[in-house]
Amino acid sequence: MKEYLSKNNVKFAYLDITENMFNLKKFLKYRDNRKEFDEIKKAGRVGLPCIVVNDGEQIIFDYKDLKI
Repeated sequence: MKEYLSKNNVKFAYLDITENMFNLKKFLKYRDNRKEFDEIKKAGRVGLPCIVVNDGEQIIFDYKDLKI
């Protein structure tokens, strides 16, 4: 996804959840509280990679669903 966003000149902040506890907690807040992750959790998946638009306005799991 990073390559796709860069190639299309989309500004983004990349967070690696393994880098530190803050990034992991930020991701888990979305994952534990947003309906977009319900099916993913039921399937036993983590939900990464994902794109969080703005401050949770939209969560996208496939860059093809991103409207640029």
